Amino acid sequence: MFLGKKHFLEFKENKTNLSNTVLADTLKSMETNGLIEKKIQMRGNKSLTEYYLTDRGLRLNKILYEMASFGIDELECGDEGDLEVINMFKEYYSQVFKIDW
Repeated sequence: MFLGKKHFLEFKENKTNLSNTVLADTLKSMETNGLIEKKIQMRGNKSLTEYYLTDRGLRLNKILYEMASFGIDELECGDEGDLEVINMFKEYYSQVFKIDW
């Protein structure tokens, strides 16, 4: 969904302190509130679950974009770690909303 992630384990990457229960509950809440859609595909004997933003989720994503954009444009950014986040943000939103920076 965000930055190309759509599988449960991808959401957990680099988040060692995020429990499976918290992630599962969050995804379920987002699904219940119509922000994401869960699709289950069968691959042989295994099921593969993927999550996608709904139209409602995309609309919320635009609001989050505006908030993050304000932070980047209006607030001072500190160290190089901030620049890495900013560049990831710009790359993601360039792909999703076709925005040129």
